Amino acid sequence: MADIDIYMKLATLPDDMKKEVGDFVDFLKSKAKAKRKVEVQRKAGLAKGLIKMKEDFDEPLNDFEEYL
Repeated sequence: MADIDIYMKLATLPDDMKKEVGDFVDFLKSKAKAKRKVEVQRKAGLAKGLIKMKEDFDEPLNDFEEYL
């Protein structure tokens, strides 16, 4: 639904109902904000032990000997 359609419906409501609509919009915005906060939270260390590095990881690569 387009914003203009929502506005046109809102414009025809009595003032007391407009207040209810405004309160509901505020509720929806706070609900969406709370949901985003839950999704963003992360816990460090969940992948610990899943990645293994070889002993020679820091050693120079043979392919680059001519550049060194």
